[in-house]
Amino acid sequence: MKIYALIPARSNSKTVVSKNIKPLKGFPLLAYSIAVSKLIKNVSRVIVSTNSSAIAELAKKYGAETPFLRPAKFCKDSSNDLDAIGHALRWLEENEGEKPDLVVYLRPSTPLRDSRLIDKAIGDLIKNPKATSLRSAHILAESPHKMFQLNKAGFFTGFFPDYPKPEYHGIPRQLFPQAYHPNGYVDIVRSGFIKSSKYKLCFGDKILPMITPIVTEIDLLEDFEYLEYQINKFGSPLLDYLKANFKNV
Repeated sequence: MKIYALIPARSNSKTVVSKNIKPLKGFPLLAYSIAVSKLIKNVSRVIVSTNSSAIAELAKKYGAETPFLRPAKFCKDSSNDLDAIGHALRWLEENEGEKPDLVVYLRPSTPLRDSRLIDKAIGDLIKNPKATSLRSAHILAESPHKMFQLNKAGFFTGFFPDYPKPEYHGIPRQLFPQAYHPNGYVDIVRSGFIKSSKYKLCFGDKILPMITPIVTEIDLLEDFEYLEYQINKFGSPLLDYLKANFKNV
């Protein structure tokens, strides 16, 4: 089975400018996802999909391939996972005659991972041919039914207006189904499924779960500080790998 890692790293992030190349403990954020890809046993290629030639050169420095630059139309704020994965699959097939069976999709914004857990996730998906994909998530402390949004009049209202019980957001959380937060630790997709859907679907309706510990995703500058605290307290095998193999930035 042919398994590739694909790391999306566009340059035009808005909330944290240049997030994918911002240093974390002396190494660019992107380098952590490349490092874990190198440690996953059955991954034969590590490809970074970016719209930036500067990010492409940085990715090569840390051992990834950058055989293409992703077109701007697939790098908008509204672009989704299928835009990045679908473009990569089409490019590989049209330009190299290559088609991986599985794509291990690793967002740089979730940098601290254990390659052994991803090895297990790959094995779990391979053993379950009915699954259309695998996605990681961690347990949410609160159900979405307990959350509010603001309506046009400026008042709190629930997200489920058709829920049969009034003021359902006041019901004890234990009475709702357990909810899970997709966290970017790893997503694994079948290229054959994406192609069979004519590049309209990415994950399908039979998503195999990978339940992870709670992990930190980088959405704000403060998240970098918290990740540094975690690394200082618990260490990081990926940082050790990077220090052993590369000079920091």
